[in-house]
Amino acid sequence: MPRAVYVLALGIFAMVTSEFVVAGLMPQMAEGLDATIPEIGYLITAFAFAMAFGGPFLTAALLRLEPKRALMVIFAVFLTGNVLAALAPDYWTMLVARVVTGIASQAFFGVAISLATRLARPEVRGRAVAVALNGLMLGTLLGLPFATVVGEHLGWRAAFWAITVLTAAAALATFAGVPRVEQAEAGGALRAELGAFRSPRLWLVLITSTFVIGATFSAFSYLNPILTEVTGFATGTVPLLLVAYGAATLIGNTVVGRLADRYTLPVLVTGLLLNLGFLTGFALLADLPVAAVAMMLGIGLVGVTMNPAMVTRVQRAGTTGPLVNSVHSSFITGGIVVATSVGGPAIDAFGLRAPLWIGAGLAVLGLLSLVPDLRRRPATAPAPTGATAPAREAVEVG
Repeated sequence: MPRAVYVLALGIFAMVTSEFVVAGLMPQMAEGLDATIPEIGYLITAFAFAMAFGGPFLTAALLRLEPKRALMVIFAVFLTGNVLAALAPDYWTMLVARVVTGIASQAFFGVAISLATRLARPEVRGRAVAVALNGLMLGTLLGLPFATVVGEHLGWRAAFWAITVLTAAAALATFAGVPRVEQAEAGGALRAELGAFRSPRLWLVLITSTFVIGATFSAFSYLNPILTEVTGFATGTVPLLLVAYGAATLIGNTVVGRLADRYTLPVLVTGLLLNLGFLTGFALLADLPVAAVAMMLGIGLVGVTMNPAMVTRVQRAGTTGPLVNSVHSSFITGGIVVATSVGGPAIDAFGLRAPLWIGAGLAVLGLLSLVPDLRRRPATAPAPTGATAPAREAVEVG
């Protein structure tokens, strides 16, 4: 695996740590910005919406740039937003800062994932995506606890400065360790990338990713209150359980990455079926500590870890270009928005187990969205993943 792919993972780690930092420092930020906890919560929503709707536009604006240069521009935008957050004198300045960093974060995902697939051999592109996305898993495992500890001991502004330093280090590593890749395969032309979106199948493939991530985040978003108020764990135990969850995602991502290229569709079907079982089991057994932890770890193994298979499938239905990857990330973010926006009212109406049932329902919808591909005639080899034209994905066997 090219070393540059590991450098891209460092950049993703910095972006994800910034995405999660507000969730870990809500009380401190509310006090420092003279805001309420719900208002600080809106900063998370603003970041997600900026990712979903702003990221693809920034990606499109950078399509004519060589990928490494595009990444450096994105780093500059992100650093500007993060410094603004660290210096924010009031809530509204912080809101603007989060929008800027959200847009840059999404664009970085699109360009970095596209570049990772171009740096790797065609037969190991799914594994390359998994390596790059280890930055996402490590952000869950280490980034959020790190930022939270820094914020609790040195103040919330220090957490944003720490992320600024981490991002600067990732930018320097990218400048030194990522080679220039001319626009030969993915192309820089907006017209070539937009052509992929004429395929109805690509849109269905994108929607599958929304369901996969929505099912997972229906549980993940509410793990803390479920584990404390339903299962009965002490508040101090939950961070350790979340670390275990993060470790499970790292393991699952590695396994899926090794299978994603050859068994894309079977991996997604198996992952959704297992996640459906774990979500249902969690909903039924949430009051039993051992069973609840087992179900939670299961969701970690087969939830967000489907990303390498999802990316591989999207690239085969569309292109390996950065715009398709950025729009795919928007659909993934849409799954998070759906999970959190529906989960809250469901808890008010039916209790803390409700999001788990919603997740199970989204997993069913994800499986149904795979039916058209399952009914297609199997092919003997994976479809090409080049960006010159939309490619048909083989229904893998074995």
